[in-house]
Amino acid sequence: MPKTTTTTLRIALIAAAALLAGCNSAPPLAYTVPSQPEGSSGYTEKPGWATEKFAVAAANPLATDAGYQVLKAGGSAIDAAIAVQMVLALVEPQSSGIGGGAFLLHAAGDRVEAYDGRETAPAAATEKLFIGADGKPLPFNDAVVGGRSVGVPGTVRMLELAHREHGKLAWPQLFQPAIELAEGGFKVSARLHALLANEKFLSQDPVAAAYFYDAAGKPWPVGHVLKNPELAAVLQAIARQGSKALLEGGVAQAIVAKVRTHPTNPGQLSLADLAGYQARKREALCTSYQVAPHAFRVCGFPPPGSGAIAIGQILGILKNTDAAAMPLQDGLRGPAPGADWLHLYTEAARLAFADRAQYVADPDFVQPPAGSWLSLLEPAYLARRARLIGAQSMKVAQPGTPGAMRTSLAPMPEQPEHGTSHISIVDAFGNAVAMTTTIEDQFGARQMVTTNAARPGGFLLNNELTDFSFAPTDAQGQPIANRVQPGKRPRSSMAPTLVFDQASGELLMSGGSPGGAAIIHYTAKTLYGVFNWGLLPQQAINLPNFGTFNGPTLLEENRFPPATVEALRARGAEVREMNMTSGLQAITRGQAHGKKIWLGGADPRREGVVMGD
Repeated sequence: MPKTTTTTLRIALIAAAALLAGCNSAPPLAYTVPSQPEGSSGYTEKPGWATEKFAVAAANPLATDAGYQVLKAGGSAIDAAIAVQMVLALVEPQSSGIGGGAFLLHAAGDRVEAYDGRETAPAAATEKLFIGADGKPLPFNDAVVGGRSVGVPGTVRMLELAHREHGKLAWPQLFQPAIELAEGGFKVSARLHALLANEKFLSQDPVAAAYFYDAAGKPWPVGHVLKNPELAAVLQAIARQGSKALLEGGVAQAIVAKVRTHPTNPGQLSLADLAGYQARKREALCTSYQVAPHAFRVCGFPPPGSGAIAIGQILGILKNTDAAAMPLQDGLRGPAPGADWLHLYTEAARLAFADRAQYVADPDFVQPPAGSWLSLLEPAYLARRARLIGAQSMKVAQPGTPGAMRTSLAPMPEQPEHGTSHISIVDAFGNAVAMTTTIEDQFGARQMVTTNAARPGGFLLNNELTDFSFAPTDAQGQPIANRVQPGKRPRSSMAPTLVFDQASGELLMSGGSPGGAAIIHYTAKTLYGVFNWGLLPQQAINLPNFGTFNGPTLLEENRFPPATVEALRARGAEVREMNMTSGLQAITRGQAHGKKIWLGGADPRREGVVMGD
């Protein structure tokens, strides 16, 4: 690995940790609205952070601060996650909120629990939901915008379940930051303004148009103080009554009316769908990952999540190649993987994405191959898959057969995936959270719910049903595992990840990212950077992005030398350089002056920060 400009970063982290020693005992939560700096857009260098007792990393400074104040008041990681999510619903409405879903991994010591708040398809949905009058799958945006794509939102009910089991502060307290900010207003960030300026569909919804845009139809400028009294009222109701306030009664009626009465693209959501939603607890998917001389336990989310399986496959296949002997090289802005390593990585990713398309879907509807999802991560199977990697790109990989029998299901064609936000938290009690939360596309279904038209604002609904396969079968009539079915949860790429020392059980990392299907690559990059290349979390996050969805090789634009691009093309890869906007958050275990500390990183491509004591 070449010399980098990270010595000063390491010194700053160690110094920060030393200064943070000896914090006072926690007072009761009395939320104070912080000063609100303008958010970043594009690429803004982040310093990396160090804390001693606890840390929270989120995609917006106001959300991070809300989590920090909850932890400071003696709250748990789950408490902080709830406060962070509610503020994100306000300040980052394009990515997540109470109208969407989430996956949450919680660790108490080395015990990991997986809380599934993924949206579900309405009971009236059929596998032809996204088939047009011509018998063909709808164009993506035609499916997204309106009521057709809206699934039953699950985030609030899932957080309620997690809080019941791991909360320390009272549920109503955790809504205080978001309610105060919604009533008093927050400054529109550069990122929110830029996304609104480039958005084509949101202003077609009258409620959203009145909230996000001025009288001339222009997005509110950066720094404009935006108030959302309608969201404040809904959050106050949820604070008093729990998830019933969202999924039953007046708010539920407003959601259903919004979905079913859309003028051109109505959906089928019902009051019974909302009231009957159940958050699930699933067994976390944990595997061993060896980086000599260390052994790690990597835990991720099981199906309907596809992220943990795909990441585990990519890392497991790479272990059977020469990748470990390949150091980072000089890129156009700091270190970057070289062409030889990228060839191995993208070939491994093609193999993983082929299996993902073939097998992964809601486990309540689809059986795993060979009777276990872990069959896709068996070392012998991954070694067989690795032997398919040659000197030239395979361009498009075919799915493997981890069991004795080949599946009768058809692989799902590639479809767009977008959106999401990620939260990583470690508290002072030995608990940790990795939570990825989403409304899917930018601004979801572009439908804003209000219960009182006299109050500005509201909350956005998800378009999560477009994560199902639009086509229910292949050309031969074979069913696709991830097709639409009533009550089913769509496959997700979300990949909240917790990593432990396998021998001691000590937590070593909480991390994850938004980014649709590219979440898999962003998270894998960070894991590999920290545990294989020995980077600090901020350094690993800063690395250029790359990947493939079992097609072209994708490279983050203006980050790789021309020689790297040409070397990949010489191996037969179709290379596309493009904007790859990850939103990684990571907290890892570190050491300074013989003391254990937390090291935090936030993506320079977004406006997130890390805070802690």
